[in-house]
Amino acid sequence: MPKRTLEELNLLDDFLFGSMVTYPGIGEDFIGELLKTIFEREFGSLTVIPQKIYYGTDTDKHGARLDVYLEEELPDNKAVVYDVEPDRKTDAESLEALPLRVRFYHAKIDSKSLKSGEDYHSLKRVCVIMIMPDDPFRENRMVYTIRNMCEEVPSMPYEDGARTIFLYTKGTKGNPPEKLRQFLHYMEDTKEENAVNETLLHIHEMVKTVKQDEEVSLEYMKIFEREEMLIRQGRREEQANTERERQRADAAEKRAEDAEKRASNAQKEACNAKERADNAEKKASSIEQELILIRKELDVLRKASK
Repeated sequence: MPKRTLEELNLLDDFLFGSMVTYPGIGEDFIGELLKTIFEREFGSLTVIPQKIYYGTDTDKHGARLDVYLEEELPDNKAVVYDVEPDRKTDAESLEALPLRVRFYHAKIDSKSLKSGEDYHSLKRVCVIMIMPDDPFRENRMVYTIRNMCEEVPSMPYEDGARTIFLYTKGTKGNPPEKLRQFLHYMEDTKEENAVNETLLHIHEMVKTVKQDEEVSLEYMKIFEREEMLIRQGRREEQANTERERQRADAAEKRAEDAEKRASNAQKEACNAKERADNAEKKASSIEQELILIRKELDVLRKASK
């Protein structure tokens, strides 16, 4: 069984969020309420394209998967693309890379939104929205809106159509709208007691519908089974790697033991050679002493013969 049941999932979990926006008759309503709460305005026609994948221009280039890709048609005939990304990554490395990741998302969307030969005025405006349970910039703000600007003249208008909004579910600075605070809290902890206004009560009914759907439940189980299979495969590979490492360690230990034995034998041979050398030296000294005595005797004999 999954570590968490489908009923226990929150809207910040990829699976439930993705299931909500793809569910027939619910997806556009749900994401429309979310955008209306974020931007405090009504939204017209929205086209929802869930989990849009942008591959690299070549097979060796990095691709990007956008969780929820939306297009809004405005009266001026210019489309606005909204990429909504719930993100539970809270490790320091992921947070540090977040601006670069968002920059990459913008680049991939831009590269596909302007057809060959079209004027740059046709380039779609893009807003990437990251919803996070951890503060990405440690400023305790619920809303961080990022736009390009001129450093020398910050007040100078510079509209390139690119915007990024980071939403931190627990932020308090900047007087965030109460309805947004309630919405984000509900996304982080999707329980009926947190559906504290009319919009959230409406959304909670949608959530219950999605969670009770047998096809959604089956898909969740399939994803869990695939993850479990990958985990088991990873464990088998880890065990195989561990066994290979153990064998290499045993072989290295045996080589070390053999080398130690050879060193010990060489040391013994050196000791034996030294002992033989000492004995030879003693023997030579003894012979030399004996030779001295013989010479003395010869001298005595020569003197006596005279």
